[in-house]
Amino acid sequence: MSKIILEREKCIGCGTCSVICPSFFKMGDDGRVNLEEGEKKGDVVEREVGDTGCANEAMQSCPVGCIHVEEN
Repeated sequence: MSKIILEREKCIGCGTCSVICPSFFKMGDDGRVNLEEGEKKGDVVEREVGDTGCANEAMQSCPVGCIHVEEN
C-alpha cells in the first residue's frame, strides 16, 4: 500500500490539487484542502491507497509542498 500525506496546516488554499486530483482532494469550508477519506494523525492527515493515481501530480503542483506521496 502507498500513502498520501497532507500537512493541512501548511495549506494556503490555492486549490490546484483539488483541480488536478479531485478523487483525493476537496476544498474545505475553511479554505484549506481536505484529503478525502483521510485519517488525522497528529499534525497530518494520511490515507493508504493501492494506487496513488493523480496524487503525485498534485504533490508536484503544490506551491507550499504540503502534499507528500510515499509509494511502496
